[in-house]
Amino acid sequence: MYLFIGGFKGGKNVIIEPHRHEGVFIARGKEDALVTLNMVPGEAVYGEKRISVEDGENKIEYRVWNPFRSKLAAAILGGVDQIYMSPGSKVLYLGAASGTTVSHVSDVVGPEGLVYAVEFSHRSGRDLLNMAKKRTNIIPIIEDARHPHKYRMLVGMVDTVFADVAQPDQARIVALNSQYFLKNGGHFVISIKASCIDSTAQPEAVFASEVKKLQADKLKPQEQITLEPYERDHAVVVGVYRPPPKSKGG
Repeated sequence: MYLFIGGFKGGKNVIIEPHRHEGVFIARGKEDALVTLNMVPGEAVYGEKRISVEDGENKIEYRVWNPFRSKLAAAILGGVDQIYMSPGSKVLYLGAASGTTVSHVSDVVGPEGLVYAVEFSHRSGRDLLNMAKKRTNIIPIIEDARHPHKYRMLVGMVDTVFADVAQPDQARIVALNSQYFLKNGGHFVISIKASCIDSTAQPEAVFASEVKKLQADKLKPQEQITLEPYERDHAVVVGVYRPPPKSKGG
């Protein structure tokens, strides 16, 4: 499939390939880029580059997903095994900020999926609310993720909880929200910034201690990767919530 990059002169040939994570793509050209299929063609969310594809009569548009601005993109490019977000998924996103990454998750889960986006800051929340006017699969919630009971009437059961709240009690926040909204056998993806939890300890020690806290709350980590070279002293931990007991006969 050949296409041109919007805003690039001369219509450089680029090929779009599906990434192994369903709903994520790679644009192969002079430089490769991670991209998602734009749910709102013609609109950028945060000034990102867009790539237009001629597909017969139709034009398809992709948005470049910058790993320096998104921990999830950094984890994907870092080779994370699973993100547990695919077309049709329901995701609870804690720490949505202005919605940079949320917009790409919205692209990934598509019109059949849902993203419940929780953000406490009213300033960031304004951007989130504006974006959600055009992206009907985002439900913005301007609330403190420490108090999930306040938004329990807005959020249904979800397949995956993603968290990037950069708070010392992040593990507890994820556990509380999982108890309310994450289905048994559902998954979590957490971005941990070591200095937010303990600025005096070695990052590896902070990550290990966070993993212990998660395990105590029935959140079973399966994978951990650091986000270099995109972020320093960050890790993403992926795992499963209340996995079903293994059958003795198996």
